[in-house]
Amino acid sequence: MKLIRVETDARGVATLTLARAEKHNALSAQMMTELEEAAQDLAKDPAVRVVVLAADGRTFCAGGDLAWMREQFDMDANIRRVESRRIATVLGALYDLPQPLIGRVQGNALGGGVGLVSVCDVAIGVAGAKLGFTETRLGLIPANIGPYVLSRMGGTRASEVFMSARVFGAEEAVRLNLLSRTVEPDGLDAAIEAEVLPYLSCAPGAVADAKTLMRDLAGRVTPEQVDMAIDALAQRWQSDEAREGIGAFFDKRAPSWQ
Repeated sequence: MKLIRVETDARGVATLTLARAEKHNALSAQMMTELEEAAQDLAKDPAVRVVVLAADGRTFCAGGDLAWMREQFDMDANIRRVESRRIATVLGALYDLPQPLIGRVQGNALGGGVGLVSVCDVAIGVAGAKLGFTETRLGLIPANIGPYVLSRMGGTRASEVFMSARVFGAEEAVRLNLLSRTVEPDGLDAAIEAEVLPYLSCAPGAVADAKTLMRDLAGRVTPEQVDMAIDALAQRWQSDEAREGIGAFFDKRAPSWQ
């Protein structure tokens, strides 16, 4: 794998790292394919007891790769729908991990990056990190991440930031239930280790069964919800606003609505 790394220590703690720092860990098609495959492999590995989702560089994840997104304008509707489904499939694979998933959010998370945060059981972010659903600035909507975001935040909290593209700080992300807590950068590794350690004294099968029960009781993200979100984004891709917003970004100009 070229754009992610998977490292598992002797205790069974696997660290799944986004390794595209030069592109702010933006989610390209290849990166999403690698993430999905890695999540599926980790789910089947009985030696893995905890998974930490981390990232290289200063940015946790800047969201979908805009070059990949722009290519979708030249695709027919069916292929565009297949491409659109990629991030939903990745999030689903991470969401369905039987092991606890702990997010190590060392920097900014935008768009799809907030989706990655949302599928973590616990997410710890550094003070000063910025998060936001920035899709509507581009004439798009945060659709494919939506089911997982709403599951995490709830509708009332999500309504504060889901549509406005407002970027908010890590401390507000705690109030919004995206992050579990914040720490100073030099305390992040210790905070992650403190989350990992309790699981290593638990029966792995019991942890997996408890996670399954928790999902069932709380209400799982359903395939129907995921399909609804994919359809909504597919329709939005056909809009003049989407073409204008993506075009304006690459032309380094303000879109017509600003």
